[in-house]
Amino acid sequence: MSAAPGVASGTYGWMGRVLRIDLTTREVADHPWSADDRRTWVGGKVMAARILGEMVPEAVDPLGRDNVVVIATGPLTGTGAPSSARFDVSAISPMTGLLASSNSGGPFGTYLKRAGYDALVLTGASDRPVWLEVNEDGVIFHEAGDVWGARTSEAQAAMTETVGRRCGTLAIGPAGEHLVRYACVISGERAAGRAGMGAVLGSKSVKGIAAWGDRKVAVAEPEAYRKLLKRWTASLKQHPIAGGSLPELGTAGFLAPMQELGIVATRNFSAGRYEHSGAIDGRALAASRLVSNAGCLACPIRCARVVEVGGREVKGPELETLVLLGANIENPDLDRIIEWNVLLDELGLDTMSTGVTLSYAMEAAEKGLWDNGLRFGETGGLAALFEDIAYRRGLGGELAEGSRELSRRYGGEGFAMNVKGLELAAYEPRGAVGQGLGYAVSNRGGCHLNAGYAVALEGLALRMDGRSPLGKAALTAFFQDLMEVVSATGCCLFTTLGILPGSLVEHPERGLGAIAARVFSYAGGVMRLLRVLPRGLLGIPMPLVPHIRALELVTGERYRFGGFWSVGERGYNLERMLGLRFGNGGALGDTLPKRLLEEPQDMGDPGSVVPLARLKADYYRQRGWTAEGVPERKLLTRLGVPER
Repeated sequence: MSAAPGVASGTYGWMGRVLRIDLTTREVADHPWSADDRRTWVGGKVMAARILGEMVPEAVDPLGRDNVVVIATGPLTGTGAPSSARFDVSAISPMTGLLASSNSGGPFGTYLKRAGYDALVLTGASDRPVWLEVNEDGVIFHEAGDVWGARTSEAQAAMTETVGRRCGTLAIGPAGEHLVRYACVISGERAAGRAGMGAVLGSKSVKGIAAWGDRKVAVAEPEAYRKLLKRWTASLKQHPIAGGSLPELGTAGFLAPMQELGIVATRNFSAGRYEHSGAIDGRALAASRLVSNAGCLACPIRCARVVEVGGREVKGPELETLVLLGANIENPDLDRIIEWNVLLDELGLDTMSTGVTLSYAMEAAEKGLWDNGLRFGETGGLAALFEDIAYRRGLGGELAEGSRELSRRYGGEGFAMNVKGLELAAYEPRGAVGQGLGYAVSNRGGCHLNAGYAVALEGLALRMDGRSPLGKAALTAFFQDLMEVVSATGCCLFTTLGILPGSLVEHPERGLGAIAARVFSYAGGVMRLLRVLPRGLLGIPMPLVPHIRALELVTGERYRFGGFWSVGERGYNLERMLGLRFGNGGALGDTLPKRLLEEPQDMGDPGSVVPLARLKADYYRQRGWTAEGVPERKLLTRLGVPER
């Protein structure tokens, strides 16, 4: 066992220790992370970005030993806050070459804090397969020869059996071992799915990690915090989405309104509606397959599904999987999607990048660019193909590279549906142009969450005009910052739905909802003013953002609205600067596939494309960036973000 030296106690929310593990030498030590660092960078992906910016060299091979993995929790993780079991896995991505983080609601983060640590920093690479046991005394390196090659559930079960007590685990599958660029990490049944973090762990010969301990998170004001949690939980349960449609239908419940609005990624994003969407949506799943709800630790929303297929009870698919392995490849077979979802998790493959890479390959074959035998709607052999991707066999070995690399090889970059190398999510943005802007400027590539999730305002919660650019740049930037800091606290982003009161979203097409949608369209000037005001002036009470008060009551630090927002803005701008360092390309890199910019979704309406040039110019002005998409020096100085 390698034990790290102790540090001073007396922190609230944070455990006060970040553990650095050198996989090459097997040396373990405390990573320097001060009280000021904790206050400034908080945790999660923001904390990870700061650490990676200091440690990773500019010319780094994402699958080489110089890449660094940071697995980070937030100060609310393990405190009982609603949906606060989140943790982030961050590194330089083998898909994009840029800084990326992948978030999971599995049990690992909670147990890492019980072991006494806020984060792990993995450097170097092991010369043979290992898995790590992290506890209050340090780290045990276990030889992983007996689980190398195992699927994710088998690997986690084997680690738990060896530990011999309740613990939190994460593991990669065969896809990570074979360095598939979009390999994911699985914790319990939840995935840190995006940007290839499984491949990075595989390159370091780390099969998985188990964490356990009996430490408790100290809370600065426990009585006031308990009262806040009671009110916060009740408000989520009363919310029409967080307490209504999500528990009832899961994320799959969003598919029906997406179909209505014409924003369902269909046939490789060539259309926004799928004629068989009713066969794979939330109602179909609930009516014929649903056994029960499930959810992450400490989650009152319970949006996860347990479903029955072939006589087995298994994890049900999320919206993204239903669309990208359904409408996107013209597959209306719900049972097949359910089976694939389980298989891909076991193999350790991101279902989203798998679906979009597959749809690119189908269209490339259809257009005569690549004779690969794949066709839209022909899905009988795909389970075997997914195995081949995970093990890099034959055609699967090529598909393992992702849509960007394949389009460079075979052509068709205009319909390779990725941004910066990361495949898009399920929302077809020609009917939700704010979401299109978000995809383009997202720091980690084609991500709906790092994009700011403007689609929530363009149809899933409010009904802003999805094809109008009005207000979209300001709102995208604000929600990107908000999601950044909420993620840093350790909370699920679905908890931000409460920011939109139930009176607005219950009937978004009329009454207060319609008024709010119109008002939001003219938010640009107000948001810009708020951005340039000193943050100390923004001590506005924000009862609709309970995360602020929760963070204060847990940590004993004073943030208020201005300080809370600054954490998110600081993190987003730091990620931007690191992206520029690692080759984002600024304004040139902030783009979309030509299909979305030049091919109208509605052939009768030439304007039914994403007006990206206008949106991007507005967005850069909102953020205080140059026309080239580079943060201004005075902005970086105000936020305390290093220029290099």
